[in-house]
Amino acid sequence: MSNPNIPNIIPAISLSTAQTVQLLLASIALEELALAHLLNAEAEKIQFILGTLTPTSTTFSPATISLSNLLAIDSSV
Repeated sequence: MSNPNIPNIIPAISLSTAQTVQLLLASIALEELALAHLLNAEAEKIQFILGTLTPTSTTFSPATISLSNLLAIDSSV
């Protein structure tokens, strides 16, 4: 995935309306991408606890599933 190309803005800002709209849209897109990454990390945390996370190179095993563990992960997420 490539990063968006945001122009180098100097302190003497002279942007057209079209440039301003493009920068606002890029800013919103970057914020939504950051939120998506946070949600994905929390979803992986839940999947790990439930034991449904697809295996990776790490060899950790999830903790025993109990009501207290599920409540702890719920409050963490």
